[in-house]
Amino acid sequence: MISERWIGMNGMPDLSVQIGKLSLKNPVMPASGTFGYAIEYAPFIDLNSLGAIIVKCITPKPRIGSYPHRLAEAPSGSVCTIGLQNVGVDRFIAEKMPYLRQLAPPLIINIGATTAEEFAQLASRLTHVEGIDALEVNISCPNVKKGGIQFGVDPDATYQVIRAIRQETDLTIITKLTPNVTDITLLAKAAISAGTDALSLINGPLAMAIDTETRRSKLGRNITGGLTGPAIKPIAVRMVWQVVQVVNVPVIGVGGITCAEDALEFMIAGASAVQIGTFNFVDPTILLKTIEGIKAYMIRHKIRGLKDLIKSFEV
Repeated sequence: MISERWIGMNGMPDLSVQIGKLSLKNPVMPASGTFGYAIEYAPFIDLNSLGAIIVKCITPKPRIGSYPHRLAEAPSGSVCTIGLQNVGVDRFIAEKMPYLRQLAPPLIINIGATTAEEFAQLASRLTHVEGIDALEVNISCPNVKKGGIQFGVDPDATYQVIRAIRQETDLTIITKLTPNVTDITLLAKAAISAGTDALSLINGPLAMAIDTETRRSKLGRNITGGLTGPAIKPIAVRMVWQVVQVVNVPVIGVGGITCAEDALEFMIAGASAVQIGTFNFVDPTILLKTIEGIKAYMIRHKIRGLKDLIKSFEV
């Protein structure tokens, strides 16, 4: 018999977690770019069972995205370049928000832009839209003022973007970090000093896939893309562990999660919550299965709440 001393309300472990101003009933959410505008998954899962909902990246203007081909299979994953295809902020507010604001979980909008000023304007616009709870900042976007280099590989550029956004919003800010850097902790510290409330990591490592018959990129004119799927999980877990050693804000782990055990690795390493991306395409019910798997693990190990699980890794 399980001791009542560790059991939470209703005889179950407490899966709730706080991310900035967000109160999540469980730590599982989709990763931006793999969940559309949420309504696409409504036929498969109860969206209200999720800890939070994150939609695909929204930019100031509509984007048609990258040229074909956008995705190539790779060992234990894929190399993809979608190019931030989206309807733009105006259509998003008019066409997508009426449905999204009916859902119960906190709503996080991933945002992308090409200058710090655009990021700030986008944040200001979304801050005044009813139903939006947080902004996840995609600093893997190209900084046009620095020749297309990603904001997220430059601590100063990261600081400038997050600071500009912080001055325009009181919503929870989550900064999504790129792994394409020598020391990810420097970027984490820059984002925190600029005012971010939380961090999510990682985005896809830059990768290539070549067709040996044609000797050309499998992604056509795009040449490179982000590596996603199970192949990147060990890298992501390592980076989460590194970052939580030096920050005092919640970290959301993302990269290669396919099951509850994968999610638990991130949480034991220090992540307060997790995002599931590519595997939504394989199994549209994976988010709910992961929630149940975490709950079953906590029951089996007599863990009362997530605070007793997060950052429990022993060296």
